[in-house]
Amino acid sequence: MEKKAIPNIVEEVFPKVIEWRRHLHQHPELSFEEYETSKYIEEQLKKFSGIEITRPTKTSVMGRLKGLAGEGKTIAMRADIDALPIHEDTGVEFESQVEGKMHACGHDGHTSILLGTAKILSEMKETLTGEFVFLFQHAEELPPGGAQEMVKAGVLDGVDCILGMHLWSTLPVGEIQVTKGPMTSASDVFDITVKGKSGHASQPENAIDALAIGSQIVSNLQQIVSRVLSPLESGVVSCTRFHSGEAYNVIPDQAIIGGSVRSLSNDVREKIKTSIESISTNIAKAHGATAELDYQYGYDPVFNDIDLSTAVLQHLTDFFTNERVEEVPPVLGGEDFSAFSNIVPGCYIGVGAMQKRDDVFYPHHHPRFEINEQALKIGISYFVSTAIFLTSQY
Repeated sequence: MEKKAIPNIVEEVFPKVIEWRRHLHQHPELSFEEYETSKYIEEQLKKFSGIEITRPTKTSVMGRLKGLAGEGKTIAMRADIDALPIHEDTGVEFESQVEGKMHACGHDGHTSILLGTAKILSEMKETLTGEFVFLFQHAEELPPGGAQEMVKAGVLDGVDCILGMHLWSTLPVGEIQVTKGPMTSASDVFDITVKGKSGHASQPENAIDALAIGSQIVSNLQQIVSRVLSPLESGVVSCTRFHSGEAYNVIPDQAIIGGSVRSLSNDVREKIKTSIESISTNIAKAHGATAELDYQYGYDPVFNDIDLSTAVLQHLTDFFTNERVEEVPPVLGGEDFSAFSNIVPGCYIGVGAMQKRDDVFYPHHHPRFEINEQALKIGISYFVSTAIFLTSQY
């Protein structure tokens, strides 16, 4: 198929894509609760010819389409479908109808993009080689996430590679970003509980001050990135919570420190975890206290397969002649697409979707978050053109 034909086909399906997106936006559901959302997706897929539909989990949907023009690679594409516990404040005509819930991360856009992709490919199946797998994944926003459940259910069986994308509200429409290698970071959290001995503020010699000890721990944790990691390694250790004491005249016997860890490799991740535990326990011990670390692993880093992402970058550069396609460094957000890309080669890209109002745009997870719906065309063209390209070329 000539590449100029795909944008024309996307234009034809675009009004339906907008209809799907706005319906989903009005009816958001939180992670692991996407019962009506998954039902709606299944209902739409049933209208497309040749797609085999299964339900890997209670709130996810998978469609599988076989090209009728011959053998080829099997390409999976993924969209996340869950919303966030945020009260919407955009004022758009299709604003959320569910109090305290909102599609504030663009997942309604991702879902409608993949539905549009499935519709287009189903109508082209007589001319296509290979197979196409459409994964509508639940619970991206809430660890442990839905991707690992889908993997356990076998959705990647027979799949050669997987494509993903995220609409970025901070990136202008028409810009497409591809990263080779690590694309997003591991996203972990920790709590440190320091236990000392309470005492009167006027008699510190009779107490073991958990607050003072905790303060030293926070200060020393800042040394991990600057002095434990190599300058060539990437990591973030952010202490974001500190709770200790209730009264002005009482030295507290306990301090609880919480924070976030970001890293682009599992080796760095483990190095940071070990350092947090060592610093905490040894500082506490030096002052006669104890410190206990509760380290909770989040999503693994998303790693874009080098060969696949190189091929995708070249394809997108050739295909999108009116858009700006660029290679960019990784970001330190978390994404459970990693559960898929840990199993088969994956490529996860960013698509600009900035929507300005009065020259202001809002980031993801903000009550006034919006996307420019024109970006949906680019997302569909990415999935359709790249999947067709990869079935025969990769």
